[in-house]
Amino acid sequence: MTVIKASSHDIKTVHEFRAGRPNREDFSIAETRRMDEEATAHLQLPNGTVVEPVETGDGTQPGIRGEWVRTAGTRPDTALLYLHGGAYVFCSPQTHRHLVAALGEATGMATFALDYRLAPESPFPAAVEDALAAYRWLLDQGFAPNRIAVAGDSAGGGLTVAMLVAARDAGLPMPAAAVCLSPWADLTITAESFVTKASLDSLTGERLRRLGLLYLNGAEDKHPLASPVFADLRSLPPLLIQVGTDEVLYDDSLHLEAAAKAAGVETELEVWEAMIHVWHYYHPMLREGRDAIARIGDFVKIMIGRN
Repeated sequence: MTVIKASSHDIKTVHEFRAGRPNREDFSIAETRRMDEEATAHLQLPNGTVVEPVETGDGTQPGIRGEWVRTAGTRPDTALLYLHGGAYVFCSPQTHRHLVAALGEATGMATFALDYRLAPESPFPAAVEDALAAYRWLLDQGFAPNRIAVAGDSAGGGLTVAMLVAARDAGLPMPAAAVCLSPWADLTITAESFVTKASLDSLTGERLRRLGLLYLNGAEDKHPLASPVFADLRSLPPLLIQVGTDEVLYDDSLHLEAAAKAAGVETELEVWEAMIHVWHYYHPMLREGRDAIARIGDFVKIMIGRN
């Protein structure tokens, strides 16, 4: 475990910004999705960024939906598969485009942001199926596995690990690396940090429990592809986990690290003091967000460079 101290006071600005947003509990799922899209439509991307929508399939079978985000100078032979957060119910490639672009710039990789199916319309295991299909698609596009990395935030962080387990079990080669940003890796919502960190985080265990039930749709909350802390993680690629001390999902990261190390997975856990859930998302106003993204870039480059 590496503990990283806060280097600025920018987090106060983020707290003020978050405090001024509408209470999501007051809106329907459809309204919240629309608000998220509208709130992020104006966010700037690095100069020279090209966004290319992708939709495969012949109309009779589901295909891959998402978008390539390519920043200036990205290597054409590498790909970062990104799985967005949003509790499996909210968000999209558009809501995370500014984060995806920043990660692409830091890693030097073309980034494919997957538009996986959301609950409650498409509950578990739809997201896992879509993520696995996207990884297969990248391989079919000619990307060598040792030139691919996978990353995700929050639910997308848990989905990253679940997809890797599913890929391994399907006999697919592993990518070079994986990164989890504040992962939601345990849908049982029983970790102690839901109590000890409750006063520090606007995200609540009760809200996550409700959203988790929409995603599970009757499936067991300890299913290894829903809660990968309970999965057999053997033979997974090197893993970087980043978590803030001020989030209720803090223990999910600690438990994921423990499960990965117990399975022999090369794992790095970074604990960022005073940081909130997926603070990387606020990188335009938060120095620690930019610093964390830079460290992800370094990690991925090192893992890709090994091969």
